[in-house]
Amino acid sequence: MYAIVDIAGKQFKVTQDQFVYAPLMEGEEGASVEFDKVLLLDNNGKVKVGAPTVKGAKVSGKIVGHVRGDKVIVFKKKRRKGYKVKNGHRQDFTKVLIENIK
Repeated sequence: MYAIVDIAGKQFKVTQDQFVYAPLMEGEEGASVEFDKVLLLDNNGKVKVGAPTVKGAKVSGKIVGHVRGDKVIVFKKKRRKGYKVKNGHRQDFTKVLIENIK
């Protein structure tokens, strides 16, 4: 059984007892969250496709923690001008454990 869920504008394919790194959400560690925007639901071959969402379907989970992603280097250069800029960026994520798909 799996579902495709819209979390903060991004789509994730989730199954039960799976960890998902979603964009940063408010909430403390151990808090429960519910996602109502279920776009597709597959229950052992029975597929329900939402238009735009599946009515009555919910995915519940628990916030495990707030983490940061790997560092991404942003380097800009204009040749023969002496212009160089180096920046780094780390994106914030929320680690969510998917507990139940209804």
